[in-house]
Amino acid sequence: MNVYDQAHGLAKAIKECEEYKQYAQLKATIDANESLAKMVKDFQAKQFEVQTKQMMGEEIGPDIMSQVQELYQIMTRDPLAAQYMQAEMRFSLMMNDVYKILGEAIGLGNQK
Repeated sequence: MNVYDQAHGLAKAIKECEEYKQYAQLKATIDANESLAKMVKDFQAKQFEVQTKQMMGEEIGPDIMSQVQELYQIMTRDPLAAQYMQAEMRFSLMMNDVYKILGEAIGLGNQK
């Protein structure tokens, strides 16, 4: 069994799964709309900023949280943006599960 062949097989399976197909289709649609793409990018940047601060142990100020919540509310008003965010979340959860399975298989998971 060649590990690289298996990795390519996994990549192919991921590209053919429904979570990826929906995510990729909606991302292409979002990217074709300049204003919507900018809105999504702004939201993701602000969300990333919050996550980075949390991982660094920094306190998240109410102003940043309020900005993230406001951007989220604006995005969810647009049906396409809301669908995209849901598809992105489903795809991310699936990929996290794959990473977890791989990590546990080689002993990188939670060990007691």
